[in-house]
Amino acid sequence: MNIARTICFGFLAVIAAGAILLMMPFSTSDGTWPNPIVALFTSTSAVCVTGLAVVDTGSYFSFWGQLFILLLIQVGGLGYMTINTFLMLLIGRKFDLRQKLAIQDSFDRPFLQGSRNLVRSILATTLVFELTGGLLLIYFFSRENGFDRSLWLGLFHSISAWNNAGFSLFSDSLVPYQSSLFINFVVSGLIVFGGIGYQVIIELYLWLENLINKKNGRYCFSLNFKVVTSTTLVLIVMGTIFILFTEFKNPQTLADLDWKGKILTAWFQSITTRTAGFNSIDIGSMSVASLFLVMGLMFIGASPSGTAGGIKTTTLRIIATCTRSALQGKDEVILYQRVVPVSLLFKAIGVTFGSAMFIALATISISIVNSDFPFLRIFFEVISAFSTTGLSTGITAKLSALSQLILIITMYTGRVGILVLIATIIGDSRPSSIKYPEESLLVG
Repeated sequence: MNIARTICFGFLAVIAAGAILLMMPFSTSDGTWPNPIVALFTSTSAVCVTGLAVVDTGSYFSFWGQLFILLLIQVGGLGYMTINTFLMLLIGRKFDLRQKLAIQDSFDRPFLQGSRNLVRSILATTLVFELTGGLLLIYFFSRENGFDRSLWLGLFHSISAWNNAGFSLFSDSLVPYQSSLFINFVVSGLIVFGGIGYQVIIELYLWLENLINKKNGRYCFSLNFKVVTSTTLVLIVMGTIFILFTEFKNPQTLADLDWKGKILTAWFQSITTRTAGFNSIDIGSMSVASLFLVMGLMFIGASPSGTAGGIKTTTLRIIATCTRSALQGKDEVILYQRVVPVSLLFKAIGVTFGSAMFIALATISISIVNSDFPFLRIFFEVISAFSTTGLSTGITAKLSALSQLILIITMYTGRVGILVLIATIIGDSRPSSIKYPEESLLVG
């Protein structure tokens, strides 16, 4: 049981437990035994913070079923190792070096001293944002619902947004609130902060603390902070402009909205495509150009150590900068006056290529099983599942049981990560003392 296997089997255990709970009659609104595929698909989608659904969450599941989904979203967003370490801290049990390395490896890098401080900071950050977002949403929903209903709607959508899960208790997601500045900004804020990663949030907090206390010296941000924030901002702005341009005259999306509604809706869709899964327009009615853009944004995803999926913004930036360096004839990849290690280049290439190959394999498999569906829509669903986004063109519930099982595997692979899954299968790589001779070959 290496670290990768601990993480993968941990997620499998949580998915299995969630599927069993959702298969109970008290989890459905009509009190009947649900379809096992529905329970397994919903549990996987919740644990993998995806948001794809084969049934309407708000009407199909009872309060207990919705509560189980919310708990699975929380566990999936925090990560199996974080929850496991938190439970060990609660019972006062000490954990060894292997467990410390596992919790740090699950967040890609040890950005704080000690696993205990790491878990406490993650839990505190999560609690602050989810409670703040929940209170704001409760206030908004209380204007048109009773207190009990508003309380549940606010907490559910706050936790779902922070964890970039995309589950909604409304049958048409957030389409009824597409022109609401309040809902758009609160939900978008939760999505962005949940997706940029805990390290970026902690650095931002330390910077604000340094600014407020007027400490001497300039606060130095890490390379990760600079890359994540700048890339995220560029993707959001470019996505907004492109969606606004391609959907401006589409009568099924933006055409009937005023200028404020058009900009707000395009901006929200640009953010939510980064693996959040909420939608304020009908995704299936978007133009082909917009769907291709959304697929690209979903594939990129958010940032490391966050609650979202995709290949991550840092991977995109490394690949793009590496390409620029190659075109300029340079032999180093430099970001913000820092040389990127070769090991990170290998990892970025491996993540991108492995993810693309898995998506291609899953798309081909579903296309063979469900040949009656358009290829573009199948391709869209697979990317949405792998990037744990949850956006759908409306065919997820119509796919066959075998295709839904393929999407389940796709969601799981996207959540644990393609490199972690491969390490689970083949085991840890062993160092070799053999040095092979170097030889050149033609490229390009």
